[in-house]
Amino acid sequence: MLRPRLIPPEDIFPANPWALEAIRYDAKLARELTGQAETMFALSNGYLGLRGVVEEGLPVREAGTYLNGFYEHRPIAYGEHAYGFPTVGQSILNCPNGTVLKLYVDDEPFVVPEAEILSFRRTLDFRSGILSRDVRWLTPAGKRLRLRTLRLVSLSHRHLAAIAYELTAEDAEAEVAISSELRNEQPLLTDTADPRLAEGFVGRVLHPAGTRSEALRAVLSYRTRSSGLVLGCGMDHVVAADGSFTPHAACDDDLATVVVRGRLTAGQTIRIHKYLSYHYSDAATPEQIHALTGWTLDRAVETGFASIVAQHRQDVERFWARADVMVEGASPRTQQAIRWNLFQLMQASERAEGHGIPARGLTGRTYEGHYFWDTEIYVLPFLVYTNPRIARSLLKYRYDMLEKARARARELGHRGATFPWRTINGEEASAYYAAGTAQYHINADIAYALRKYVEISGDEEFLRLYGAEILVETARLWCDLGFFSDRLGGSFCINGVTGPDEYTAIVNNNCFTNLMARENMRYAARTVRRLAREHPDCFESLTRRTGLAPDEPDAWETAAERMYLPYDERRQVHPQDDGFLELEEWDFAGTPEDHYPLLLHYHPLNLYRSQVIKQADTVMAMFLLNDQFTPEAKRRNFEYYDPLTTHDSSLSVCIQSIVSNEIGLREKALHYFNFALAMDMSDIGGNMMHGAHIAAIGGTWLALIYGFAGLRDTQGRITFNPCLPDAWSRLRFTLEVRGRRIRIDIDRATATYTLLDGQELDIWHGAESIVLSAAEPAISRPIPQQSDRITAC
Repeated sequence: MLRPRLIPPEDIFPANPWALEAIRYDAKLARELTGQAETMFALSNGYLGLRGVVEEGLPVREAGTYLNGFYEHRPIAYGEHAYGFPTVGQSILNCPNGTVLKLYVDDEPFVVPEAEILSFRRTLDFRSGILSRDVRWLTPAGKRLRLRTLRLVSLSHRHLAAIAYELTAEDAEAEVAISSELRNEQPLLTDTADPRLAEGFVGRVLHPAGTRSEALRAVLSYRTRSSGLVLGCGMDHVVAADGSFTPHAACDDDLATVVVRGRLTAGQTIRIHKYLSYHYSDAATPEQIHALTGWTLDRAVETGFASIVAQHRQDVERFWARADVMVEGASPRTQQAIRWNLFQLMQASERAEGHGIPARGLTGRTYEGHYFWDTEIYVLPFLVYTNPRIARSLLKYRYDMLEKARARARELGHRGATFPWRTINGEEASAYYAAGTAQYHINADIAYALRKYVEISGDEEFLRLYGAEILVETARLWCDLGFFSDRLGGSFCINGVTGPDEYTAIVNNNCFTNLMARENMRYAARTVRRLAREHPDCFESLTRRTGLAPDEPDAWETAAERMYLPYDERRQVHPQDDGFLELEEWDFAGTPEDHYPLLLHYHPLNLYRSQVIKQADTVMAMFLLNDQFTPEAKRRNFEYYDPLTTHDSSLSVCIQSIVSNEIGLREKALHYFNFALAMDMSDIGGNMMHGAHIAAIGGTWLALIYGFAGLRDTQGRITFNPCLPDAWSRLRFTLEVRGRRIRIDIDRATATYTLLDGQELDIWHGAESIVLSAAEPAISRPIPQQSDRITAC
């Protein structure tokens, strides 16, 4: 069920296509939306993330500062333990918060909700990547002051955040004290039944490993007890004031402060540039981390705030040059939401080298900072087409997990590798196996993403060095997990798995899983044979690393060719699994609206016994494996499964939108897209306070590019079947394909394809081949009317 959307009041949050702004302060609304605002105004670069807490530190829901992959182990408690259950999970940690700059005027603390505000503006500028605030207020003594701040998390310097703080006494003399803090405060235990939320830890989790303070600089360092990580976090300041100000520094294990005191006369200003540095390592000593943290601060101070801002603007501008999606004809709020979503994808991924992408990016601790299939299926396509360097890094991180995936397979009694459903360090961290370990499709998801990356980027070297080994071990898993069923005429079956729909768990022959496993095995066999034929040295190395037997590729192909795919002749649909159509339909009419998501109100067994779907499953297969369903089968499957889908997962509506577009349901496609687009900005799930839904955000890009632009890239062939909503007049975006940059510009009548950079490129407009080249860099073609294109899809 699609929940109501929160519509931001236009007089406070205008629909600026290039910014998220609050242009007026409403104390009641601010209190109600504190958590949401912390997510909405969060900054990140993929390595370091800061929630959007105001500099005064109040009001606050969670002052989150997160480092990608910085975690501590957490014991997993079971009422009853069984063999193979993970005993230790991983949970991302909240690092010391350095965004705080508390202000006292004439010894009175400045806190926005308690102040008499004269004017207020807070802006997250998508074009520059900078969060700014401009506040004017009247003190209890009747003095007018103005505070302006800028905040950024650097893309060039992944360990650096910077804040500019400028205070002006407008009309009277004032005694001023500014307390800049670096404070270690871990979240309290979460009192909730929501399994998606991260809990706090009992007792100290960051153990002091030394502090240093000198002049305007302070550095704190810590160790984690179990994960063995060493953290360094530091702050430094440059102060420039019209009047005379005196600094004082203090530092203990969990709090470093630099207090600047002085007096401003009317018209005078004090400016503070605050630099924050965060480093961690599993190999360095605290002394080495101290040095790294200090070097980052040294460089920041030497570079200067203006240069850091200028470089950051250039970096963000480069992102928009390759990733912007422009829509004309839609509401300004639509374009604003599209760009906010794209901005979140940049923030979650741009400097994530050597790590994965957490389910909520670095905007919240929900799902404990774990990496899921979200990355490969929902985010990686965006990166493959806009930032292939990071797409490669994410896949390399999966390769680096391979040895642990092999160990997990052995623990489960399998050959090959079993990648974890949720993890940070490569070990399984999912406590509920029915909706975790049983989702074996994660193996095929990774193989699918690997193939897409290689075919679209042309990076055959990655396939040879790393990808082929992943393919061998994942194909082995499927060949071992499944069996040839005599009852089904020797078909290859895969039993006891869970597909994407977690409301239907531990089933036999999940259609999505079987289809994806088939593709995994086919691609593995083709890749191994091609290596043997074209790169014998690489093939020999692969054989040594994996112990590949000569007959294994044949076994994979045999299993793939004989894969069992359930089909119901009477309904003429593909059952989601062997038993799905025999289940009783869920009583949607009798389910109260406030009982969604169902997982928070019904025992899993109630869900498992019913035809009720959490998120797109067979419909997802129809999108990912587009060429393996006829147009008629797509429509019949969609019409059967769509009414049964609750969309209790944020990952669902974007996929429903894409398939709706493909089968000609244009109004439904736009309806689902609008909900996908507004998932966070309208807080549809009611949990945006806990962080941005990065996979749903990636799915929004999928719905734009694969849905309305009609992109299909099966086996690397780039095809477009555009179909704009009636309300839209134009859709424009840029893609990178095998080193060439192309711009796609679609209006009501035509699609124009332009080669911006690189050698000639073959693409397809519907069934027509088009060659873009230096001689003919731009080609336009008419868009068929809707009645002509439904079957063409």
